[in-house]
Amino acid sequence: KKVASAKPVVDTSSPHTYAHLQSKLKKLQLDEERHAVIDRDNRHLLERMSEIMRTRGRVDNWNGYEPKSLNKAKRTRELIRVTLENQKILARIQAKQPQYSVKKWEEDWVDTKKYMGSIRRYSDDWYQQMQQEKRRSRQSSRGTRASTRQKTVTRETSEPQSLSRAGDEIETEVSKTEQETSVAATEQ
Repeated sequence: KKVASAKPVVDTSSPHTYAHLQSKLKKLQLDEERHAVIDRDNRHLLERMSEIMRTRGRVDNWNGYEPKSLNKAKRTRELIRVTLENQKILARIQAKQPQYSVKKWEEDWVDTKKYMGSIRRYSDDWYQQMQQEKRRSRQSSRGTRASTRQKTVTRETSEPQSLSRAGDEIETEVSKTEQETSVAATEQ
């Protein structure tokens, strides 16, 4: 009996549980406030969306604030002053007679072109002439190619003669261009 009724020397029972440590009321209160704010915002957004759906969709996001400036009057006076000065300058510029003459510029350009024409090697339209000559030579070479193809099919032994003729034609063209350049050089 004494053994059964003996109390232990070491307390092995669980510690006391306090309600304020278990429930954390402050955290619950903050959560409820946060949910209340979210619900209020959602309700407000839903009302705005339903209003937009009912009407034509115009949103009342106009801001009635007008910016106020302390130096607006001074800036407008300065703007008026600058505008008047610009108008006076424009009137003076328009009233002045020009110092440069467009007619004189055109006469000088004609003289310059005349001088340039007298000292240059080729004429004004030398590039167009060269292009025309190239086109003619291409067209003539196309015609000679077709005729040479027919000739090579019929006679295969005449190849060295046609090559020598083509070489002679090239030499004569080269000599003609050399003569033209020497004549142009002597004219200068």
